Amino acid sequence: MKSKFLRITLAAAVTFAMSALAQTGSAATPSGGAASALPSAPSASSGTNTPVSIGNGTKVGAINIEGAIFGSNEGRKEIEALQKKFEPKQAELKSQNEELEALKKQLTTQEGKLSDDAAANLKKQIETKQKTFDRSMQDAQEDFGNQQQEIAGKILQKMAPLVVKYAQDNGFGMIIDTSKPWPQGPVLIAGGSLDITQAVVEAYNAQSGVATPSAPGGQARPSAPKPTTGATKPPASNSGNTPK
Repeated sequence: MKSKFLRITLAAAVTFAMSALAQTGSAATPSGGAASALPSAPSASSGTNTPVSIGNGTKVGAINIEGAIFGSNEGRKEIEALQKKFEPKQAELKSQNEELEALKKQLTTQEGKLSDDAAANLKKQIETKQKTFDRSMQDAQEDFGNQQQEIAGKILQKMAPLVVKYAQDNGFGMIIDTSKPWPQGPVLIAGGSLDITQAVVEAYNAQSGVATPSAPGGQARPSAPKPTTGATKPPASNSGNTPK
């Protein structure tokens, strides 16, 4: 669910960012300019689906927009800060899960030895703690996902104009997003020679001025883009179903 919602958020951010750039470019570019202006995004009530043009080129390019966002120095720095922020919650969830697993183990090892009342009480504790843990896990994942989407939207508003400019400067008539493989995404296959992700990341890093995040020990981390699905989340539950 988070990944689907993130794609919707990214699509909306691209549309609005490109439309804003188009309006700026339309006002600044003479009517006889080589680069065609982007049309404004259609209103929500119009019901239309006006295509967004990025230029008169015939080349097709591909970009992993999620990979570009979180592969940029700013994106990596923001995600690392978000992961750090959630470390206490991760520790809390781990503690809850360990306590839950200990109770389940106790019920399994003492099965047949406990009185009916004691067994019922232990099962009740497990059921209560399981519900609390599941609710805490879901809340943490949703909170993490929402904040991750906020980071993506913020960076994309600044990155989208660079994608448009790169396309115009290099004669691309279409840029496709390969963030999600088919059938989750619309692109069946895209050759590596089409990919402009790294070029956009490098241009964005230069524009943002954010230094490459350093790994522990002072060594620079590799700069290869990575998709949002690789970001660390609160720990997943490894507990089984509540014994009945």
